[in-house]
Amino acid sequence: MAPRLGFLCWWGTEKDSQKGTPVVVTMEKPNFSVVEIDGPDAAFRPVEKSRGKNAKQVTWVLLLKANRAVGCITWLVTVLWALLGTIKKRLIYRQGVAIEGGKLGRGRLLFGVIRAFLVTSMAILAFEMLAYFRGWHYFQNPNLHIPQASDLQGLLHSLYVAWLTFRADYIAPLIQTLSKFCIVLFLIQSVDRMILCFGCLWIKCKRIEPKIQGDPFRLDDVEGAGHKYPMVLVQIPMCNEREVYEQSISAVCQIDWPRDRLLIQVLDDSDDENIQVLIKAEVAKWSQKGVNIIYHHRLIRTGYKAGNLKSAMSCDYVRDYEFVAIFDADFQPNPDFLKLTVPHFKDNPELGLVQARWSFVNKDENLLTRLQNINLCFHFEVEQQVNGVFLNFFGFNGTAGVWRIKALEESGGWLERTTVEDMDIAVRAHLNGWKFVFLNDVKVLCEVPESYEAYRKQQHRWHSGPMQLFRLCLPAIISSKIAAWKKANLILIFFLLRKLILPFYSFTLFCIILPLTMFVPEAELPLWVVCYVPVFMSLLNILPSPKSFPFIIPYLLFENTMSVTKFNAMVSGLFQLGSSYEWIVTKKAGRSSESDLLATAERDSKVMNQALIYRGASESELSELSHLKECEKVVAAPVKKVNKIYRKELALAFLLLLASLRSLLAAQGVHFYFLMFQGVTFLLVGLDLIGEQMS
Repeated sequence: MAPRLGFLCWWGTEKDSQKGTPVVVTMEKPNFSVVEIDGPDAAFRPVEKSRGKNAKQVTWVLLLKANRAVGCITWLVTVLWALLGTIKKRLIYRQGVAIEGGKLGRGRLLFGVIRAFLVTSMAILAFEMLAYFRGWHYFQNPNLHIPQASDLQGLLHSLYVAWLTFRADYIAPLIQTLSKFCIVLFLIQSVDRMILCFGCLWIKCKRIEPKIQGDPFRLDDVEGAGHKYPMVLVQIPMCNEREVYEQSISAVCQIDWPRDRLLIQVLDDSDDENIQVLIKAEVAKWSQKGVNIIYHHRLIRTGYKAGNLKSAMSCDYVRDYEFVAIFDADFQPNPDFLKLTVPHFKDNPELGLVQARWSFVNKDENLLTRLQNINLCFHFEVEQQVNGVFLNFFGFNGTAGVWRIKALEESGGWLERTTVEDMDIAVRAHLNGWKFVFLNDVKVLCEVPESYEAYRKQQHRWHSGPMQLFRLCLPAIISSKIAAWKKANLILIFFLLRKLILPFYSFTLFCIILPLTMFVPEAELPLWVVCYVPVFMSLLNILPSPKSFPFIIPYLLFENTMSVTKFNAMVSGLFQLGSSYEWIVTKKAGRSSESDLLATAERDSKVMNQALIYRGASESELSELSHLKECEKVVAAPVKKVNKIYRKELALAFLLLLASLRSLLAAQGVHFYFLMFQGVTFLLVGLDLIGEQMS
């Protein structure tokens, strides 16, 4: 039976009718061969279930897949369009980006340089890709014949060869010389960092730490214990610290020390009258509870923090005190702080300073605070501890420390000549023979800046001030009577290596030379300089805070990007530019901690204590309290948080990342393909930068 060619055959519904039987066809005088049919042809056999049923089904399947592909492409286009719209609003029209009205011109020059470098890089990159496609890359094959200028065809071809010659003869040697100089500085700084880490490891293994000999306070003898406690002055300098003044004053007033042996000075430099009233009320509240606390306000605010401390130390009653403890407005010492620090001065007349370590209540707030925690943990646990144990000298951190007042007076007291008055007094005390002790186990809670704006201003002050101080102290260091190795340590390591060379080579090597090597292959940096050594040094920095290990890559890129701000601050301080004398109070968020529970309970019972305050207050205090009550009724309008985009740092971060990846991938023979990726990335970054102004 011949197979039927009906519609059902395509769907395979009549399988039994498709079997057929062998048939032999005989013809007279045949013109064709005899065909023996053993079964249905392959075209008529039932199709497997796993395959498409027929052409119509295949068409529908293809249409369905095409529909899905179109939907996916539409979704991607929608997301890209929304992203471009956001970039257009935020970067070009600056919607939702906060701008400070007097800051528009600042940073414009450096931003213009980076923008010009990006545009030039994109142009050179396009030219390189065109030369590659046209086959002009003669220098890649040494056996390939390079024709003479007369044999070359086309103006672009001649320009390209001229550019290669100029690049190899003039640009590459200059970059190579500068890179070798920076590499030497880089290795010196790396050796210093490794020595510090080995010193810290030695301290940990040998368990070397400052110890208190005997029991300085015989608490069992109540009658005779009072004279064992020295007179201590506690100072809290602040300026417009609305967010943190209350918790700081509360923590200091709860320090466990005899009240007749303790005096607290609240040194308020605020120019806002409302904040002054609030701080006065807080001081009055603790004064009514029996705490010996004084409010001090300057009429002429000169010299910033140094002038504030100098004015407080000039009071007549200060001569009755032997030690002074200093806490910034966001610091919250534990009640046993003085009992853990002051005893180290006993039987040690050469000791001038006892410095405690900082601990941060907001170190996990965002990525910026995590990266700051890495740097500060290394600074305290490695740098400060090693220098304190082996050299008895380190830079005073400006807060969370106890000074012997005699050491301050013999060293010249607080001076207003720099913005790093803490480092200034530490260097002068060291030149006068005083020793320092760092207590890594005594921690004081504080905050780190949570916004990049506040962090950048803080870093500018921290890196411009040391250069000012170096210019001023260099003659005194040379003419001092301390040992020669101490002079060498101050000049070569403390100032030059850690304050000047570090930001210089970091900025020059990783922010200038490394991006230039993308377009000058003849000046290629070694792979160990680009990758291995920086990663190894970053690992050493993270060792004191091992929980920060997942952030090693952002930390490495962030530190190299921040070298722009640090280098700018170093130059301004070294040459005494106007910005080097700028002091901006670091903005605080007022983060609370577990030690603030008592203060919280006191705030809850504020209404109950108000009557007692009124009962014992004078008329002037009553007027201040009434003013305070009026200030509390005024509810501040909620401030909407807005994001700031720092184009200079963002562009530089892209450049450093691209340059590093290019150096790694070029070693694997994928230079050309990465050039294409660079071109796309530069184009996106260029769109971000064109027509923008730094805020």
